[in-house]
Amino acid sequence: MTSHILHVDMDAFFVSAELVRRPELRGLPVVVGGTGGRGVVAAASYEARSFGIFSAMSTYQARRLCPRAVFLQGDHSYYASVSSKVMGIFERYTPLVEPISLDEAFLDVGGSVRLHGLPYEIAQSIRRDINHEQGLTCSVGIAPNKFLAKLATEEAKPSPGPSGPIPGLGVKVVEEHEIQEFLDPLPVRSLWGVGPVTVARLDQIGVSTVFQLRNFPRDSLIQALGKTQGAHLHRLAHGVDERNVEARQNIKSLSHEETFSEDLYSEERITTEIFRMADAVGKRLRGLGILGATVNLKVRLKDFSTFTRSVTLPDPTDSGKTVGKTAVNLLRSVETSSGVRLLGVGVSNLTESDLGLQLSFDDIDGKDPEWRDAEKAIDEIHERFGTQSIGAASTLSEKGLRPKEKGSQQWGPSNN
Repeated sequence: MTSHILHVDMDAFFVSAELVRRPELRGLPVVVGGTGGRGVVAAASYEARSFGIFSAMSTYQARRLCPRAVFLQGDHSYYASVSSKVMGIFERYTPLVEPISLDEAFLDVGGSVRLHGLPYEIAQSIRRDINHEQGLTCSVGIAPNKFLAKLATEEAKPSPGPSGPIPGLGVKVVEEHEIQEFLDPLPVRSLWGVGPVTVARLDQIGVSTVFQLRNFPRDSLIQALGKTQGAHLHRLAHGVDERNVEARQNIKSLSHEETFSEDLYSEERITTEIFRMADAVGKRLRGLGILGATVNLKVRLKDFSTFTRSVTLPDPTDSGKTVGKTAVNLLRSVETSSGVRLLGVGVSNLTESDLGLQLSFDDIDGKDPEWRDAEKAIDEIHERFGTQSIGAASTLSEKGLRPKEKGSQQWGPSNN
């Protein structure tokens, strides 16, 4: 048995999750994302896709393509909750589960055959469990490696039709002896790492399919694309991918980003929004038991010009106050008088907090240790009484506390 890597991808996940709690919308063109003028589409039902609507499209354009579509503001916390239950189903069949996003994951079921059956049988069991328990559907690709399994999933998925979704295979298996037969007809844009620029370059040398790429001399490919990318695509064209399924992936960064329904001009308002984002980032750091050493700030102005700033702290932190103060200092190097369209605050260079914090002289002389204790107390109150029960004065806006929630503004502002 060689094909034991599964790639599971939920079908129109955000929309499907919404239809579970809004079954009256089934069969209608439904779009999930940011419902405001600056929003983007997170997911579209297959009925909506038949009008040409797709993820990452602006909500404005989606409304023009299908004015009668139902537009729902994305609910990240709800999708994350459903995703957690789906991932739990995966873990019944193997401990080797590598989540890629909320709605897809790789599974290595090579060690589960005796207990749960052949990979195809495991895939069907997973699809059955998800449908029965969560009311959702998924598609599964099975292959000898991750690259091929993900490609196989694309052939297993439903597709949009003029009157609704056209059912797909559900499960697509690519065995080792079928690799070239499967890959060769595909366009080169199907391969990982091939964007419009690479497609254009390959077209210049007469390569448009994987078959042509596989038969193109490796040295000539490297000369045309560069050593790294040329060698990478040569290996993919032969179906080679040696990456293992990694059950535990380290988080590299945490951030919160928001596009505002109206541009921000007031320095006070901009500062308040930065502290609100920093407060949310600090809460997530403490919840995960990690510290961040580098603070990152992203600012997009009214004219869409975008600036990023970062600084590494002397000592890592999990304090929203510290992150906020640092981000506000970074803001001073950006001219914001023309209006701020988007702000983002984040931390990177993360470490485990098991050994505790190393206090600096500034911490000892000031009040930061006391404030960190206050932040932990606030976390406990939030857990018991809700996130709007208490908060720092620096996060208070004209509409109240309204704490930032993970993913709440991921797809842009709502109409509210």
